Amino acid sequence: MHVTFDYPAALLLLLLLPCFHYCRKKTQVRFLPKLAWIVSKRSRINRNLLFRMGVFTLLVIALASPFTYSAKYPAEREGVAIVLALDTSGSMRESGFSKQGNESKFALLQKLAKAFILGRGGDNIGIVAFGSYAFSASPVSYDLEGVAELLSMLEVEIAGKNTAIGEAIMQSIRTLEAAKAKEKVIVLVTDGKNNSGAVSVKEAVAVAKEKGIKIYTIGLGKRGDYDAFLLQKIADESGGKAFEAHDVDDLRNVYAQIDRLLPSPLRSAGYLDRQMLFIYPLLAAVLLLFGYLYRRSGV
Repeated sequence: MHVTFDYPAALLLLLLLPCFHYCRKKTQVRFLPKLAWIVSKRSRINRNLLFRMGVFTLLVIALASPFTYSAKYPAEREGVAIVLALDTSGSMRESGFSKQGNESKFALLQKLAKAFILGRGGDNIGIVAFGSYAFSASPVSYDLEGVAELLSMLEVEIAGKNTAIGEAIMQSIRTLEAAKAKEKVIVLVTDGKNNSGAVSVKEAVAVAKEKGIKIYTIGLGKRGDYDAFLLQKIADESGGKAFEAHDVDDLRNVYAQIDRLLPSPLRSAGYLDRQMLFIYPLLAAVLLLFGYLYRRSGV
């Protein structure tokens, strides 16, 4: 179990603590002929000052919003099982998908897919690469960093030059068979039209529907480059959703939408077993404040 803060920058307010001592109104100097006339009630420790500093410190800690989380993903926990089916056909080598730089569509897809993977703490994710045929580049796994590393090893045309969407869906279904999660999802990304493979798209979608696997489709590039009608039909029949990404910014937004559409019971801002703690320093500050007021009242 670990402890961290939602707003750690708020802790910078603790730098104001010395001001409680040094910014106080200075006591005026009085000269008396006899020290015996002074009734000494002063303690070496200014308790009222400590009370005020304690209340301030606790309120700052509450403002920083502390919480605990677990950094481990035990095997018995079940989030969402996701397979990213990524098109590696020859057309993914094309540039121009981003207004800045000349990176290929596939290089940009790798970066955004990697960010998506690392942001799905608690889920198990796998990767299927497809071109003329499809293969599992990574089994579904809780080791998201390992999955992301395997993703970075993929290259354009690693599975051939063509586009076998039916094969991609069927191989994704096979990859998901090892997952025990209740919710299973395929995120299929392509910039082309189905023109290869021994398995028809209709047959593959029927199997996915039978097994309760949703398919989210993403068409890359201009609408005429890919079969938008087919991708929409795949999504509709499987209970998923179809998206279009004309450039890298669109693709980034699509991944963000899919991330919101797939809430995991184990995830909360990227942490597991998140437990908010701000209420404890807040209550302590209130109790300390009452103690300070009680002390000042002299009751």
